[in-house]
Amino acid sequence: MVPKPRVRFAPSPTGELHVGNARTALFNWMFARHTGGCLVLRIEDTDESRSALSYQVNLLDDLKWLGLSWDEGPQKEGAYGPYKQSERLNIYADHLKKLIEADRVYPCYCTEEELEEERQSLILSKRMPRYTGKCRNLSDTERKTLAAQGRKPSYRFKVPQTGIEFNDLIRGPIRFEGEAIGDFIIVRSNGMPAYNFAVVIDDHLMAVTHVIRGEDHLSNTALQIMLYRAFGFEPPAFAHHCLILGKDHAKLSKRHGSVSVAEFRRQGFLPEALINY
Repeated sequence: MVPKPRVRFAPSPTGELHVGNARTALFNWMFARHTGGCLVLRIEDTDESRSALSYQVNLLDDLKWLGLSWDEGPQKEGAYGPYKQSERLNIYADHLKKLIEADRVYPCYCTEEELEEERQSLILSKRMPRYTGKCRNLSDTERKTLAAQGRKPSYRFKVPQTGIEFNDLIRGPIRFEGEAIGDFIIVRSNGMPAYNFAVVIDDHLMAVTHVIRGEDHLSNTALQIMLYRAFGFEPPAFAHHCLILGKDHAKLSKRHGSVSVAEFRRQGFLPEALINY
């Protein structure tokens, strides 16, 4: 028996719900309802400095106002919770250990200043601004010396140079060359998981079958597929839709006027008008 599709909408509670994100929620909701599947709402709140409970409360209220109900998530607990990333930190820590044991990651002691200096140097020499792997082959002695200086490491994934290919349900075959992608951070120096790392683990453990999101996530998909393969997970199907643009053909932002659902609500718009538009 073919399992029912499971999709997810995974906003970060760092501000008001952007109409572009509401549109992504609508696409996922429509797909779930059309296929008889399940829509999971997951709160991605690992950015401690920007996340706020008040934003989460307003986000849920905006989704309800739009009529976009979810089947699992906050206020509708299911079998795959918890549905807030801040409550799943032990899960991420366990998965980091697996990658360390498999020698797929390494500690990086570079400071923000050193990384920016490296980036500017690459730009000046007209090369791709990517992490060059400075800490990839440090000896145990070198690592101990850096740790003794009080440097707390982040952890970077060892990117294979073979490139990544995948088929997007909207855009067709897509390829990213391995040499264009530097070893990327999966766990920050404060111990918090980076976006791509947490998303892969959550989507797998929550049995997500289809990831429907904006085209600005295409490069993230390449990184995520690398992680899926490193863990031995089966990737979901990916579909990247176009973004909402302003009259200048740039991504819709505050300079174009109202951009959040809350702003349109305050102006007296009806949810039906916003959804249909």
